Amino acid sequence: MSKVILVTGGSSGIGRAIASYVNEKNNYVVYGSSRNIKKLDDVAFMPIELDVTSEKSINDCVEKVIREYGKIDVLINNAGVGITGPLEETPNSEIEKHFKTNLYGPINLIKKVLPYMRKNNSGLIINITSIAGHIGTPYRSIYSAGKSSLDIISETLNMETKDFNVKVVCVAPGDYLTNISQGRFHSPVIKGSTYQHKYESSLEKMNQNITKGANPIKVAKLVNKIIHLKNPRKKYISGSFLERFGIILKFVLPQRFFEYLVLKLF
Repeated sequence: MSKVILVTGGSSGIGRAIASYVNEKNNYVVYGSSRNIKKLDDVAFMPIELDVTSEKSINDCVEKVIREYGKIDVLINNAGVGITGPLEETPNSEIEKHFKTNLYGPINLIKKVLPYMRKNNSGLIINITSIAGHIGTPYRSIYSAGKSSLDIISETLNMETKDFNVKVVCVAPGDYLTNISQGRFHSPVIKGSTYQHKYESSLEKMNQNITKGANPIKVAKLVNKIIHLKNPRKKYISGSFLERFGIILKFVLPQRFFEYLVLKLF
């Protein structure tokens, strides 16, 4: 029987690219999810409704796939939202909403899917994190914290599931040409805020980086390659040379000098 793959956040951006490419290049059963199933009307992969912030929706989604195919071989946790703003002025309600989507969503999906993978003594979990989880930049503290948390969870989970032949891999993309800026929460600038000028300038640079980003098909091709590997690496970085080199520089340059460079860029 062919592999059964579940990709979350399949309605746009990197998630849609992954689900479409893997479906096109393989004889697999590929599900791509969205909170709004109507956004998946024009896709070739199998659409499925899923709100990663709802445990009931997660249960319903996974159980539907299990009823139809009896297994999930590959779980790709991609669904997520962006958030920017000075930490001091970012509403707690938005911080909680962000972690519910970007961290608790993947955790709850893993907890639901993992028993079936253990039963089959086989499975692959690919968590889409971010280079932002490796390099902190101003006004992205919450986003970076969520991605960094998912990265370390993946690292530890991979050790916990080794005896069950379940592999856990992180893919950390940089800036790609997606609609993340449209769905991103931007902390409202408080009147008279001392952060206003620098925050607005930094936000403009973030958006420019996205518009200059590469096609997300590059991430899709990497994920497809990982699915075919017998022993994939635990972490993959997918981004521009500068983004990838930046991670190296963080560990070789003096901390203050590296921070100086980041502040120049953002």
